[in-house]
Amino acid sequence: MSRIVLGVSGGVAAYKAALLLRLFTEAGHDVRVVPTPGALHFVGAATFEALSGNPVTTDVWSDVPEVAHVRIGQEADLVVVAPATADLLARAAGGRADDLLTATLLTAHCPVVFVPAMHTEMWLHPATRDNVATLRRRGAIVLPPAVGRLTGPDSGPGRLPEPADVAALAGVVLAQGSAALAPDLAGRRVVISAGGTREPLDPVRYLGNRSSGKQGWALARVAAARGAEVTLVAANVDAPAPFGVRVVSVGTAEELRTAMLSEAQEADVAVMNAAVADFRPETAAATKLKKGAASEPSSVPLIRNPDVLAELVTKRTPGQLVVGFAAETGDDEADVLTHARAKLARKGCDLLVVNDVSAGQVFGRPDNAVVVLAADGGVTELPPGSKDAVAAGIWTAIALRQAPGGR
Repeated sequence: MSRIVLGVSGGVAAYKAALLLRLFTEAGHDVRVVPTPGALHFVGAATFEALSGNPVTTDVWSDVPEVAHVRIGQEADLVVVAPATADLLARAAGGRADDLLTATLLTAHCPVVFVPAMHTEMWLHPATRDNVATLRRRGAIVLPPAVGRLTGPDSGPGRLPEPADVAALAGVVLAQGSAALAPDLAGRRVVISAGGTREPLDPVRYLGNRSSGKQGWALARVAAARGAEVTLVAANVDAPAPFGVRVVSVGTAEELRTAMLSEAQEADVAVMNAAVADFRPETAAATKLKKGAASEPSSVPLIRNPDVLAELVTKRTPGQLVVGFAAETGDDEADVLTHARAKLARKGCDLLVVNDVSAGQVFGRPDNAVVVLAADGGVTELPPGSKDAVAAGIWTAIALRQAPGGR
């Protein structure tokens, strides 16, 4: 069980902190909520106490014998401040200790994650940008805000990311430390495909696969957290878009091919994570095929879909890194890695991320374990963990092979 300090500052998005708190406690963590006085104008202390099972105070004068302003930070395994308002970021960057939360930040030896939420003008103001840069330089993780509806009719960057995204990234930091979300992808443009294509047989039916898109979502979420400009080409994924990510929705293999080739033209890294159908029906019926009708097919002729990964390799721009994924099973001829090495050589990509999908592993599950094969012969085995933790390991392997501005 990890000890998490959840700092909450005074913004409208403070209500989402209660949802994040619930996710932390359901994951088995011991959470101490430390709000600012302003935060309690939005969510009462009783709510945080009921959900956490721990007392809630805002100032250094409560529980004086406990020396809470020192002890809470010293004993924490992780501090997450969500929302982190412009005022909170400024006070943290200035080293202030004028309430329990800022004092806790000064005594914490563990990773600290700030999750900003404020109006767009505040986020883009040079003072806020300088404060964010200062905090990052000192080793804190400052996530980019989401883009979307703000208070009132306003919309733009500054929205608090969804609690599920924050909880997933916090889990990565707990497992791997601050380095897992280091801003080493800043200035890079990446395009990632995710999900599974569907090839229509008639207006009702299709040929598809079991890909949930969860690993692709994790790749996009972690890349955005590490500073990349991310485009996600999503094939039939029923999930909210990760924060800070532009989504291009597609359905079929041909649509995915068109989108990936277009988006990859300006990308530093192209990642083919989507499960693309190898075949599609030669023709799709205009009306539903019915049993016993004259149109009932005795067979369904199939034709090959394009090999999108191979085409990305042949059309890549100078300095671009192309990463493929392989869902493999062993058989009588060879084991998983032997099949994967043959695929790496055949496709010509720079890295191949290998999933062993024997016995229904990986698809739709929250955890994963992969081996990253490199064209230069390198092998990186990533241990079992959440798909976000695996994504962090994959991006580290990618970052090691491409300097910033590689294109």
